[in-house]
Amino acid sequence: MSSLLVLAIVLAVGVAAFFAGRQRAVAQAGCPVKPHSRPRYHGWWAFLLTVLPAVLFLVLWDIGAFAQPHSPASLGPGPGPAGAVIAILLAAAGALHAVRAVEPRGRARDKVEKLMLWGLLGASTIAILTTVGIVLSMLFQTLQFFGSVSPAAFFFGTVWDPRFAAAGSGGSEGQFGLIPLLAGTLYIALVALLVAVPVGLMSAVYMAEYASSKVRSVVKPALELLAGIPTIVYGIFALVTLGPFLRDISAALAGGAPFIQGQSILVAGLVMGIMLIPVVSSLSDDIITAVPRSLRDGSLGLGATRSETIKRVVLPAALPGIVGAVLLTASRAVGETMIVVLAAGVAANLTLNPFEAMTTITVKIVNQLTGDLEFDSPQTLVAFALGITLFALTLAMNVVALAVVRKYREQYE
Repeated sequence: MSSLLVLAIVLAVGVAAFFAGRQRAVAQAGCPVKPHSRPRYHGWWAFLLTVLPAVLFLVLWDIGAFAQPHSPASLGPGPGPAGAVIAILLAAAGALHAVRAVEPRGRARDKVEKLMLWGLLGASTIAILTTVGIVLSMLFQTLQFFGSVSPAAFFFGTVWDPRFAAAGSGGSEGQFGLIPLLAGTLYIALVALLVAVPVGLMSAVYMAEYASSKVRSVVKPALELLAGIPTIVYGIFALVTLGPFLRDISAALAGGAPFIQGQSILVAGLVMGIMLIPVVSSLSDDIITAVPRSLRDGSLGLGATRSETIKRVVLPAALPGIVGAVLLTASRAVGETMIVVLAAGVAANLTLNPFEAMTTITVKIVNQLTGDLEFDSPQTLVAFALGITLFALTLAMNVVALAVVRKYREQYE
């Protein structure tokens, strides 16, 4: 029997138990004893007591079948007749017990709320364990990579050439220098922030302090629409439109060969900055509007103009939150891939010229994990070392952002 069919039957029994438990609680409402819980809590407790044991049994059955791939239970599309009957019987027994246990002083509300609390705790634990699992999966592969390549050569190397010479060829070993990739990541992110932060912050100030409700209802959704555009579309725009445009403009100004390449740091930073504008604007808008109205009224009451109030009262009060928003935006910029691939290229250069091409850590992770993979070769394992380095970088940015917000937030409450 299909697992979906068994689950549908269990849910149907649970719904029936919900209505039966609630109806039984309503019927007992006329007794002289004051009820402890409302009828709907009795219904929900009957539903949970019906569904959860059966669903847990189905999950454990599937796990056991998966752990034994050659068992007959694993050959079918579901738990099999025996498992299906047991799950349905568990649901029926839970429904019967829950409905019969309904009484005016029954603490159904406490039971439901406690079970929901455990559910929320379980969801939080899953999120934490997922993060820990991701880190450990990268960490073990990274340690294997450092068994072949020196950590000093990786973290302080200035040449990225991840190719190993064939055995007996006499060629030199490839180089896995992180510095060009890290420099490109931070350089492109910096250019993007130079575009996104001023524009996003000024738009947030306008929407929070100057725009009418009608203008705000139109401008804010239109600005946030940029956040819904896939990054590959931004990359295509940079590759097809912005890159050639800047290259032709530079060629016209130079009167010959262009000094801005079609794929460069500038192109990638500009397009990425446009993508990040709604992030900065939305976060800054929420932070500015959260500044207490009393601070504005006090400044205006002392004779300050609206612009002086914004500059000397509102923005300083919102500055910790704005700094946190900028750091969170920077972590988003550091992790971008598609725009960099199409707008900045894949060349691992080390340069200060914004008109030349560079690449980032994320691009090289994709490159090293594309094609035929051999997870015992440094060419593939280096992707995990790059990944855990990027993880540490973004984690540090997020920690700094949260620390700034928490340290100064109470000062203006």
